[in-house]
Amino acid sequence: MFAARIHSKASKGFTLLELLVVIVIIGLLAAYVGPKYFSQLGKSEVTVAKAQIEAFDKALDTYRLDVGRYPSTEEGLNALLVAPPTAGAKWNGPYLKKGVPPDPWGRPYQYKAPGAKADYEIISLGKDGQPGGEGENADIGVQ
Repeated sequence: MFAARIHSKASKGFTLLELLVVIVIIGLLAAYVGPKYFSQLGKSEVTVAKAQIEAFDKALDTYRLDVGRYPSTEEGLNALLVAPPTAGAKWNGPYLKKGVPPDPWGRPYQYKAPGAKADYEIISLGKDGQPGGEGENADIGVQ
């Protein structure tokens, strides 16, 4: 009693055409979803920069309450971590838990005191690192 083996087309696997159709469908989905994903990534970097600048803003206000003035441009944001010689015994820092981070694009924040429109300015030049711009390339900060 020998059992006969019956081979069907379905047991041989997928045809090249079927594989190509699946690859094209995956490519179309990636082309549709990819730009939406990366635009969200850019928005999150802008959100991180705004949150970091708000943290600097609060720390600078606390510094001002203690010392009586904002750090000078020369002292910079580093005055929030290490007492500058001009702060004297009034300095009650550090005012940040960690060091001053770079902006989400890896460049240092620009601090200027006094600012053009306020007591100080903190600016990230955005993704392109150039003044001005729109969208992700726009300047972000307290001015």
